[in-house]
This record gives sequence, C-alpha cells and structure tokens, in this order.
Amino acid sequence: MTATATAPARRTRGFNIEKWAWLFMRLSGVVLIVLIFGHLFVNLMVGEGIHGVDFGFVAGKYATPFWQWWDVLMLWLALIHGGNGMRTIVNDYVTHEGARKALVWAIGLAAALLIVLGTLVVFTFDPCNGVLESGVMWETCQAVGN
Repeated sequence: MTATATAPARRTRGFNIEKWAWLFMRLSGVVLIVLIFGHLFVNLMVGEGIHGVDFGFVAGKYATPFWQWWDVLMLWLALIHGGNGMRTIVNDYVTHEGARKALVWAIGLAAALLIVLGTLVVFTFDPCNGVLESGVMWETCQAVGN
C-alpha cells in the first residue's frame, strides 16, 4: 500500500484584501483606543468635567485644528473599523451571493455617507451661524466679528 503525497498548496501572489483588512483592524483598534480614551479624558476629567461639556465647550474645541483633526481621525477610523467588521460578519454568515453583495455595498455606502457628513460637520462648524440678536450667543459672536 503506497501513500500518495499531496502537493503543497500554491500561494498566489498579488494584493490580498483580507490580509490588509485584518491588519487594518488590529492597527486601527490600537489607535482608536488612544483616540477614544484621550477624547474621554479631556471631555470628562479636565476642567469642570462632565458639567463643563456644553455647546460652548464643543465650539471651543472645534475652534482649534488639533481637536478638529483628532475628532475626524477618530470618526474615520471608527466608521471604517466598524464597517469592515460588519463586512466580515456579512461575509461569514450570509450565504446568498446577491444578498451578501447588496449588504456589503449598503454597509460601504452608509459608512462613506457618515464619513462625509461627519467630516463636513467638524470642519464647517460655526457656533455663530444662525444666532439671532435675542440669542444668548449674540454678544460673543459680535465680539469675535462673526
């Protein structure tokens, strides 16, 4: 009785999206931990803590490019990380090819739309937009020249 030897599986060369998605999940997870805990520390522990978080606090943070980029990076990484995780779950559990493709496209479109809208909100945020003369922010907005 002779044993038949099986040839080792051949490795294909080229771009492997699943490998890069796996690597992205690990790296973005580490970066997100730093971004999220930094965000929570500044918002909840520094200054007046949770009692100091109001419209003026957010307006003050978004007046500086550092916090704009911090929040945009956190937003982008969280949405891409979450979308990629949902894509993986859909690929693992949805057996119908058409449904799988539709769901993966829907996840991608939803993530892209939220990224665009969130980025626009952060970079175009103007606390004086629409402030009326009878509003509480009127004097502040007049003082800064808006």
